[in-house]
Parts: sequence; C-alpha cells; structure tokens
Amino acid sequence: QVQLVESGGGLVQPGSSLKLSCSATGFVIDSIETYRVGWFRQVPGKQREGVSCTSASDGNKYYANSVKGRFTVSRDNARNVVYLHMNNLKADDTGVYYCAINHGIFCSPSASDYKSWGQGTQVTVSA
Repeated sequence: QVQLVESGGGLVQPGSSLKLSCSATGFVIDSIETYRVGWFRQVPGKQREGVSCTSASDGNKYYANSVKGRFTVSRDNARNVVYLHMNNLKADDTGVYYCAINHGIFCSPSASDYKSWGQGTQVTVSA
C-alpha cells in the first residue's frame, strides 16, 4: 500500500517561503510517475481546499486563484517526491497541508478524486 508523508511545514512570517515535500513509499510495480498528485489545505471549520495539483505527465497543473503566482508544484519522480514551493506567504495560507495521489490522466483540485492521503503538515503564517 502506498504511503505518503508530508514535511517542510512550520511557523513563518508573512512574506516568507517554505518548500513542502510529499514523499511516497510502498510502490510495488509502479512509481509516483504514474499518479496525479494534489496538494490540499484545511483550516478548522472549513472544507479541505485544493491548492495545487500536477498530472502524472507533469504537463497539466492547477493552482487555486489564491496561490497563483506564489506557489509552484514540482515532482522528482526518481525519488518519488513531489514538492510545493510556497513564496510570499500570507496569513490566509495558514492551515494543514496534505498531499494526495490517485491514478488519472489529468490533475484535479477535488479531494474526492484522490485515494491515498498523507497525514498533513502544519503551516502557520503569522507576524
């Protein structure tokens, strides 16, 4: 069974940068190269929000309007790792960030389109 572990979260000031990592293990035959990967964030009392995703081919990417121009998703298939580079962080970016994967041609910002999830990493942006 594929397992996902997020890392890289922390407490930072507005305007700072963070790089989140999503490390995938447990592949038997395939690798993360054949999966679409999504990044989501959740704050208490709100639904999990799709922040970014990348298709298996890495040719199709999505960014929520709130993070466009500030966040970049990238993948290192050889290491089975997907990154979320977050720049110019704002207080509204605070939340628990999750990565998720599933087979599929195109990436999707919908949580229901993903099968495997990590445990999340906390990002807090505060002065």
